[in-house]
Amino acid sequence: MVSSKQCDFSPLVCLSDFEREARNILPRNALNYYKSGADEEHTLADNVAAFRRLRLIPRVLRDVEGVSLQGHAILGQIVSSPICVAPTAMQKMAHGQGELATARACAKKGTLMALSTLTTVALETIAEEVPTLHRWLQLYIYKDLEATLDVVRRAEKNGFSVVAVTVDTPFLGKRREDERHKFTLPSHLALANFADQKNDREMYKVEGGGGKEGGGGGGRSGLSKYVDVIQNHSLTWKHIAWLRSHTSMKIVLKGIHSGEDARLAVEAGVDAIWVSNHGGRQLDTVPATIEMLPDIVRAVRSAVAKKKGGAGSSGVEVFVDGGVRTGTDVLKALALGANAVFIGRPVLWGLACGGEEGVSRVLEILNEELRLSMALSGCRTLSDVTKDLVRHQSSFSNL
Repeated sequence: MVSSKQCDFSPLVCLSDFEREARNILPRNALNYYKSGADEEHTLADNVAAFRRLRLIPRVLRDVEGVSLQGHAILGQIVSSPICVAPTAMQKMAHGQGELATARACAKKGTLMALSTLTTVALETIAEEVPTLHRWLQLYIYKDLEATLDVVRRAEKNGFSVVAVTVDTPFLGKRREDERHKFTLPSHLALANFADQKNDREMYKVEGGGGKEGGGGGGRSGLSKYVDVIQNHSLTWKHIAWLRSHTSMKIVLKGIHSGEDARLAVEAGVDAIWVSNHGGRQLDTVPATIEMLPDIVRAVRSAVAKKKGGAGSSGVEVFVDGGVRTGTDVLKALALGANAVFIGRPVLWGLACGGEEGVSRVLEILNEELRLSMALSGCRTLSDVTKDLVRHQSSFSNL
């Protein structure tokens, strides 16, 4: 069981420090699950490395006194910062309070949290214990559509305003660390949103074994077998229309990789597109999300303009996650057109190091770095952050 003892934050001055400390705290089962990616983990590494290939071109002699992140709106919700918390599953493996600690930190900082479907704290508990939280639900559409709708209705009833549908997981990516160590959810924990459903404990606790679906071999993790059993492998755009017909919540598609799918998403009437490669955990060697972002932003704006019959503002927001580790990373993503930037693993590292206070400190550090990066770039407000702030390192090759 993970200790809930808080570590000393004083020497932890950046997100990498929290990661290093968390690696020393977490048991192997949890650490391997949280840190690993698919196959050779090329995309996992490139999500971080791609930010380094982008260069900032600051402007000087601008009044940057009082740099502010205030007044930013994400799908109509006013938040304290464009830095938000992405859905990560099974957070009680990192800390005894799990998602509840993360939710409290987000509410305290005034940012929003997307709660994973595979949470270890029920969505009702989050809503009851942290009523001021800007809360979204991340959703997998399962084979059992009625069970899927049950989660959606419960979220809507409990004040969740947005449902973020993960669309890049018809099957689980091949995560070698999970297979090597036969990852399963620890016996004292449960998938809280499905605690009363038979699919939860029996299916999720399966260790290893064969299985023909998805091309899986022997020795697969419990999670891989669970997903094979419950996941809707025939998911199509018709399911997005079906979901729209059953909920008044705003709909975000999470896991968009191509401009063409972004265009189709706009035509399908979604409210936002979330550029994500699942933290490098699904199809290995897909591009880093920050490199996909500009093409998708252009595709969205073009599709919205065509739908409206003329030019204009986007109307469909674009979010991004993957590899964000510093304030300059956030600044680059905003400059390239993201309306919000989501972080996943850094939240888990903060959670492991100190629960609610650890997550709060991670958010504080990243926001402090963003403000400083904005000031040093000549940007006093988020509206000053524009695409001419960023250039790819290859553009300097003629020097």
